[in-house]
Amino acid sequence: MPVSMDALADDLAAESAELRSVLAGLSEEQWRLDTPAEGWTILDQVSHLAFFDDVALRSATDPEAFAAEKAAMDAEGGVTPDAVVLRYRSMPGAEMLAWFDDARARLIAAFRELDPKARVPWFGPAMSAASSLTARIMETWAHAQDVYDAVGATHAPSDRLRHVAHIGVGARAFSYAAHGLPMPEVPVRVELAAPDGSTWTWGPEDAPDRITGPAEDFALLITQRRHRDDLSLTVVGEAATEWARIGQAFAGEAGTGRKPR
Repeated sequence: MPVSMDALADDLAAESAELRSVLAGLSEEQWRLDTPAEGWTILDQVSHLAFFDDVALRSATDPEAFAAEKAAMDAEGGVTPDAVVLRYRSMPGAEMLAWFDDARARLIAAFRELDPKARVPWFGPAMSAASSLTARIMETWAHAQDVYDAVGATHAPSDRLRHVAHIGVGARAFSYAAHGLPMPEVPVRVELAAPDGSTWTWGPEDAPDRITGPAEDFALLITQRRHRDDLSLTVVGEAATEWARIGQAFAGEAGTGRKPR
């Protein structure tokens, strides 16, 4: 079945609305609450999303402007998320929410009109427009998790977790590259229990190395929002065990993960 940009855009809009429902009720002091991401507040989590929404929009609609922006960042040592969020630490929470709303609305509207197979540049290899939008869903889900943890809110699982899991599985080779490790030739079977009771699968059915368990737990693992010891995942085989240790769905440098709770 062809990828539907409208369906992806609808899922991103739904994930965004859930996050916004939490953000809209925050006091100015709560915007400054620490999140489980070391050194990052709720404000930082949202500025990260808004900033890269704007960048993703430029990459898709004005690749020359994106290339110039990337060249400027590269000249300064490359894009670093910590440096980005520092720029916006003084912004009031209401202004941050308005920026997020505007950036997300423009991104969704623009991507609805794109061919899902169209190639868009990024900080790593170019990707399809569909993959770029899927990455925004994954990023939103992961950074929202940190926000929910900070305020003690529940992040209800939904079928949108499939996007997070899918991009996490696809990023297996990148996870090894980020750590400077060779990618094993051993395949890994991933079998996840979806929120609706169905099963989502990736990899050869007969692969000895396997990761099985709830889709939410795999998403938390592959976005490095929980330590493996805190999750109900069954990991079998040396290759699967190594991937569970270093896996990351997000781009950039190797993540440091989270400590066991």
